[in-house]
Amino acid sequence: QVQLLESGGGLVQPGGSLRLSCAASGSISRFDMRWYRQAPGKERELVGGITSGGTGNYADSVKGRFTISRDNARNTVVQQMGSLKSEDTAVYTCNAAWPLLGMEYWGKGTLVTVSS
Repeated sequence: QVQLLESGGGLVQPGGSLRLSCAASGSISRFDMRWYRQAPGKERELVGGITSGGTGNYADSVKGRFTISRDNARNTVVQQMGSLKSEDTAVYTCNAAWPLLGMEYWGKGTLVTVSS
C-alpha cells in the first residue's frame, strides 16, 4: 500500500508560478506517475505524467508551461507550473500506477487557485 500526499497548492496570480509536490510513503521507482486536475463543475482530466523510465507527457493545455519530474531516491514527484492562467484553477491530484500488477494509488489533492 502506497500513500500519496500532495503539497504546494495555494493562491497565485495569473502569470505566476507554483510548485506542487507528491510525496509517496514507499518506493515509486516502478510506477508511472501522473498529475490530474479537476476544475469546479468539470470532470477530472489528465494534466501530464512521467513514466517509470523518466519520459514526460503533457496535455496540450499545459504543454510548455508545466514540467513534471521525479526523484525516485526521495519517492517524490514534482509538477512545476508556470505562466498560470485562471483556467488552471483546480484540485490537482497525484496518481501512481503499476499496470502490470494492477496497482493504482491516488492522493487526496491540493487546491490551486489562479486569480487576480
